[in-house]
Amino acid sequence: MTVDRLRRRRSPRGSGEQLRAEILTAATDLLLESGDESAVSIRAVANRVGVTPPSIYIHFADKDTLIDEVVAHYFTRLDEVMRQAGAEHDNTWEAAHAQGMAYVRFAVENAELYRVATMKVCAEGTDADEVLSDSAFVHFAETIERLMDEGFVDKGDPTPVVMELWTAAHGVATLMIAKPYLPTGENYELADRVLTSVCLGRAIKDVIGGDVGPHEIRKFVLEQRAGLGSESTPPIPG
Repeated sequence: MTVDRLRRRRSPRGSGEQLRAEILTAATDLLLESGDESAVSIRAVANRVGVTPPSIYIHFADKDTLIDEVVAHYFTRLDEVMRQAGAEHDNTWEAAHAQGMAYVRFAVENAELYRVATMKVCAEGTDADEVLSDSAFVHFAETIERLMDEGFVDKGDPTPVVMELWTAAHGVATLMIAKPYLPTGENYELADRVLTSVCLGRAIKDVIGGDVGPHEIRKFVLEQRAGLGSESTPPIPG
């Protein structure tokens, strides 16, 4: 078979979007199969699609642009994952926890895509950042606003609380991806504990009120233990 026969036939007029979609699919498959961004070269993508490298450059300026759109397109799935996770719970606290767990699972199960999307230093936001903000941030924010309405946390701008939850979810996911040999437990046990601690910590901070620091937190906890009649509770500091 000649090289000419191996090459893709010239596409009919108006099929540019179809080729663009095929390029994205090929690049996504290469990234998922290899688990390594370096494996997704313009030539490798072109070979998989059956076109010449210059055909790729018609749609994407360079490899970085292609990778960014691959990640952004794939992460639109996170929107539905988090939406479904929250919808499965009538209890708002459980919904918030479920969304955090869904985020961590999605990140770990799509490790290389998540690494590319969130662990590269960029001077400005990317398409992937925008997709993550429109999915993870929006869903977290909606749930936090419901928790505020229910009195679980103080009312106000949900952004700081969302950032706390997002940071916790991202931190656990990053640790599990970068250090898979650490004792994180089975079935995402570490993620479960961390997200629970963050949500509980925020709620307790708002209950204490004011400028909460280590001293105020310790005093509050000891008071609660004393109220429960714990024999091991030390004297409460003044």
